[in-house]
Amino acid sequence: MIKVAIVDDNSFLIKAVAEKLSFFEDISIKFTAHDGNDAIEKLKKNSVLDLILMDIEMPKLNGIEATKIIKNQFPQIKIIMLTVFDNDENIFNAIKAGADGYLLKEVNPKDLHQGIIETLNGGAIMTPSIALKTLKLFRNPVDFDNSNYDEEIKLSTREIEVLEQLSKGLKYNSIAENLFLSPGTIRKHVENIYIKLKVHNKLEAIQKAKNNNLI
Repeated sequence: MIKVAIVDDNSFLIKAVAEKLSFFEDISIKFTAHDGNDAIEKLKKNSVLDLILMDIEMPKLNGIEATKIIKNQFPQIKIIMLTVFDNDENIFNAIKAGADGYLLKEVNPKDLHQGIIETLNGGAIMTPSIALKTLKLFRNPVDFDNSNYDEEIKLSTREIEVLEQLSKGLKYNSIAENLFLSPGTIRKHVENIYIKLKVHNKLEAIQKAKNNNLI
């Protein structure tokens, strides 16, 4: 029996992943966690685990930082990033943190199961589009740690409005009400903001936006 954990701040997406895995009798979900800190605390209590499906964008401790910590403390546990983010910096940082694979959340049940099997057998599973980006990164290396971010960052008027609301500490539901939008639309705007700003969480987004005089 393969012991798996799912780490994601979205309860709906946790259920969706669990449902995909429910088709396979050799998979057992040992626990779910809603952020990196939660996952680490649960691992300290019981680290008998084969593999973690790790989201990237999460509060308190994002998936990339959590991966780095878990790989240091529990190197035997495999980690597959399971995310909507496929930008170059996330891929680079996830691999650097020790991720064993990188799949997009749209992956179908069969490919997800196969990816878990291949990873546990020593492979490095990746969504084809991610594999292509990874090859390009190796062919044309970018030093993300020392990249020059002085390039002009362009956010839409609506994205700036969402950022301003975030900087006030408001939750997605409150922002949605204030801007007469749905919480799902707000979440999508936030995802786009993170990609454009090349950040992993709300605090980084707010700080970078302030540094670039966007808010």
